[in-house]
Amino acid sequence: MRKPFRDNRDRRSRGKGVTTRHYKTYLLNKPYGYLSQFTSEGNHPGLKELLYVPKDVYSLGRLDRDSEGLLLLTNDPSLNQRILHPRNHIAKTYWCQVEGEFSDDAIRSFNLGVTFSIKGKAVTTLPAQVKRLDNVNLWERNPPVRFRANIPTSWIEATIREGKNRQVRRMCAAVGFPALLLVRWSIGPFDIDGLQSGDVMEMPHGEFLQKLSKYEI
Repeated sequence: MRKPFRDNRDRRSRGKGVTTRHYKTYLLNKPYGYLSQFTSEGNHPGLKELLYVPKDVYSLGRLDRDSEGLLLLTNDPSLNQRILHPRNHIAKTYWCQVEGEFSDDAIRSFNLGVTFSIKGKAVTTLPAQVKRLDNVNLWERNPPVRFRANIPTSWIEATIREGKNRQVRRMCAAVGFPALLLVRWSIGPFDIDGLQSGDVMEMPHGEFLQKLSKYEI
């Protein structure tokens, strides 16, 4: 079921005849299988199947269809550069279930930077923070994750400050621990704590800007 928000239209300042824009900001816990755009493509549903928001709201960045977790939605174009520009190094933290017991060598590789190939070109990431996680308790995924019999799995928390294509998945594969499930837990000071899969929360825009400004200091 889609979660409705009333359309917040432009209002005119009393006595001045000037149109004042009221910006909107949302935190969405994107479920597995959904695109990071509002328009559906073929059998792949877009965000319009999940929620109603003003028509000018869009996703700040993207999250792969087979990944889950935090998407920031807004109609404030000034946030594009603040959130997305690589030079700002906004931290993005992921919880990832991998095949095998994530090793100390793999942790060291993440800490130093991992090299993998994108379209035949070798790419080395910036150093990333990573740690093992225990007792992870998340929502049930639909469809369930497919496991290989007799092969253990483990969970890690990885924090990166760049956004190469499918970066965390590529990093995990490069160090020998393929990702089975990937959830983006946070972007900068914003996270999905308390949001179930498919939940969306509107954050007052002033509060959003205040939290972002404190993070940027």
